[in-house]
Amino acid sequence: MRTVTGRTDRVVVVGAGLGGLACALHLAGSGRQVTVLEREPVPGGRAGRLGVDGYEFDTGPTVLTMPDLIAEALGAVGEELHDWLDLTPLDPAYRAYYPDGSTLDVLTDTTRMAAEISRVCGPREADGYLRFVEYARELWRLERTDFIERNLDAPSDLITGNLLKLLSGGAFRRLQTKINQFFRDPRTQRIFSFQAMYAGLAPHDALAIYAVIAYLDSVAGVYFPRGGIHAVSRAMAGAAEKHGVQIRYDTTVTRVETVNGRATGVLTADGDLVPADVVVLNPDLPVAYRDLLPAAPQRRLTYSPSCVVLHVGSRQAYAKIAHHNIHFGRAWKGTFDEVIRRGELMTDPSLLVTNPSRTDPAVAPPDRHTYYVLAPVPNLHRAPFEWRGDLTQRYTDQLIGTLEGRGYVGFGDGVEVLRAITPAEWEEQGMAAGTPFAAAHTLFQTGPFRPSNLHRDLSNVVFVGSGTQPGVGVPMVLISGKLAAGRITGEGR
Repeated sequence: MRTVTGRTDRVVVVGAGLGGLACALHLAGSGRQVTVLEREPVPGGRAGRLGVDGYEFDTGPTVLTMPDLIAEALGAVGEELHDWLDLTPLDPAYRAYYPDGSTLDVLTDTTRMAAEISRVCGPREADGYLRFVEYARELWRLERTDFIERNLDAPSDLITGNLLKLLSGGAFRRLQTKINQFFRDPRTQRIFSFQAMYAGLAPHDALAIYAVIAYLDSVAGVYFPRGGIHAVSRAMAGAAEKHGVQIRYDTTVTRVETVNGRATGVLTADGDLVPADVVVLNPDLPVAYRDLLPAAPQRRLTYSPSCVVLHVGSRQAYAKIAHHNIHFGRAWKGTFDEVIRRGELMTDPSLLVTNPSRTDPAVAPPDRHTYYVLAPVPNLHRAPFEWRGDLTQRYTDQLIGTLEGRGYVGFGDGVEVLRAITPAEWEEQGMAAGTPFAAAHTLFQTGPFRPSNLHRDLSNVVFVGSGTQPGVGVPMVLISGKLAAGRITGEGR
């Protein structure tokens, strides 16, 4: 494994996102002197917080899986997860709604889930589900140690005994093809393959290795931290500061200073030069290269679709929904083709609706509710729509109309607070192509083919976050923090 050369005593981490904080915790645990510089007044990066008129919204991810990875980062400095976070397992993890009027609860208890699938789709589908669970659990076991929680420098690093097991198990076939080996009902096929969108691909194009995302979502368990996902950021930042990490908020870094092929520190917008033996960059990787580092030719990346998110504070409550709700449209493959291939807005959208206040009433005023509505849309490279014009209002109205047509009666009339976040806002926040989902997980943007977390020319500049290895999603970003720290400490070879 390639590692940072030279001294590594003083480390400056640019950005207090989840990846940067995880890296800082692992480095603090190894005895490094760590300073984190964050441009916002709070930690979290994409996992930030928006407060409006007594409503509190998570600005980034809303689905939390694999809390053991948070525990691992906290454990690096001797802290216990339960001392910092109050986690509630969500039951169901999701509630899925289908165009035929049926619903399916996604339960992480496999016995109960098999019974639920049997009730909705029949016993044959339940048998397929149990076979899928065994397959996906083994897939996660095979991938985790050799390919996900490991720094990869070259394609040859992939050659292990587990690679042969993955090949023989069909993990490099198309995800939808593999899912269809277990499920025949379109409803179960969808609920165990839609997660490919998190990786930036349609299920028909993604590799079956990404069935592990469905495993983490649907089998390993989904959790909600009291205070929202942003509470994870606050907990990690608090633990880091307790153990000597200096976090400077409201501090914007303008460039990395270099001398003779090494970073010597970073320059802030206030003109302060912060010296460092190692610099870790948590901004979106292509943007970090573009804005903070000396000019260098960059490879052309294919980006994931983006999304429009509506943050809604409302007088309306809906007793029949769950914390997380997926509303599938009638179209399936065509929907992915519209967003990914043709750069069009969905004509028959599938939507994620999260209702955090039903689990944590403190995020809304009394007798009020918060809703997070996510609709996939093309990124700005695929379709440079003018979101700053009236398109945002028209699309917002369309989404509210879709929700009302799918059972959210009076949704529009109940709105007290509404903030629409579009690809234009994601781009303003420093996300390449206006997408919060980074580079897509195509074959040649995965594993050792994904942009490296160690700068190829500057031997003491390291990257962390979803744009580098292992990739997108809260679990992968937390792992990226550990991998980045490993490049500095030499641990985890």
